[in-house]
Amino acid sequence: MIRILGNQNSLFSQFLSEIRDKEIQKDKQRFRRNLERIGEIFAYEISKEINYSEVEVQTPLGTAKQAIVDDKIVLGTILRAGLPMHNGMLNYFDNADNAFISAYRKYNPDGTFDIDVGYITSASIEGKTVILIDPMLATAQSMIIAYKELMKNGKPKHTHIVSLIASRDGLNEIQRKLPTENISFWFGAIDDELTVKSYIVPGLGDAGDLAYGKKE
Repeated sequence: MIRILGNQNSLFSQFLSEIRDKEIQKDKQRFRRNLERIGEIFAYEISKEINYSEVEVQTPLGTAKQAIVDDKIVLGTILRAGLPMHNGMLNYFDNADNAFISAYRKYNPDGTFDIDVGYITSASIEGKTVILIDPMLATAQSMIIAYKELMKNGKPKHTHIVSLIASRDGLNEIQRKLPTENISFWFGAIDDELTVKSYIVPGLGDAGDLAYGKKE
């Protein structure tokens, strides 16, 4: 299943427009808050696809039957750019366990790069619903490696891959390399161009730098 939320007119599109805008990007706090709000919307949409059970809730005047989330959720995030979206999802899935993966591009002298995973921490994902977040899906290598590392902590019931902007090449790669069962893909937009240095065009730039400052 592939869902592209930016294909319909909604507040999601408004936030995505502001996130892409190079003038609005100068306000780091607004950029982070927009990523957080995007995360909240993704969480709400994903919540429609998970399992619920009916319980009785005692109100001051009687008893009401309500549906509550049955699934055990694990929110996984690729550091550091994914943190604002992670926070947004955690605002909604507030009882979720969490996982964090440090994955970054390690450049070689010839300009090529490898993905280096420096750190991972995660609760067990056995039988749980995993939501794995990375704002940008360029070559998809970070996401593929992070997914494989996370799967060492158990076999999830279902996995939701979430990215704000993906390249067409990245989408094709992730569909080739990840399982075809029990996995869903959620994107804000799919951009067609990927440069020789593997930057998405038009994209939005470096989400981590825009949120937290440039790396030295």
